[in-house]
Amino acid sequence: MREVDRRSKHSRRVFLKGVATAVPVVAVATSAAVGIEDAWADDASALSPATMKTLLKVARDIYPHDVLGDSYYITAIKPWDGKAAKDPAVKSLISDGISRLDQNARDRHKVAYAEVPWEADRVVLLKEIEASDFFQKVRGDLVVSLYNQKEVWPRFGYEGSSAEHGGYINRGFADIDWLPKA
Repeated sequence: MREVDRRSKHSRRVFLKGVATAVPVVAVATSAAVGIEDAWADDASALSPATMKTLLKVARDIYPHDVLGDSYYITAIKPWDGKAAKDPAVKSLISDGISRLDQNARDRHKVAYAEVPWEADRVVLLKEIEASDFFQKVRGDLVVSLYNQKEVWPRFGYEGSSAEHGGYINRGFADIDWLPKA
């Protein structure tokens, strides 16, 4: 039978060396992560990064789904930058709408819309501009651009088109297990 030496092989000096190298690495990684998180907005060519970040918050507030990560909303709003680059009227509509929303937030909460901490407060701000062309454009486009992503469908329990599987008659039409048995 062999004997195992249970004494620690590491000294205090080795531990401190490890900590001394870990602290700068964590600091660099943390600062890089902050920049990477918002890098998608910096890629915008026609709209400012601040406008894109605010659009992300607006999209999450109009169609709030805790089961969806920001990546799905980013995918839904990114095309607006291209539309704004091609059409000055779209750029003006979005920029002016975000400016108005930010101004309303500053008047009421002393911060820009994206920095208002409570969703309920942001929803009140959205309700104030609900009749505006900006809100109607954003809401209307989001219905298609958010919910037409095939990656989103399973999160809501939608299996997709059934035409290629024989239609709904053969795929779930008679599945009414939620009704009580008579």
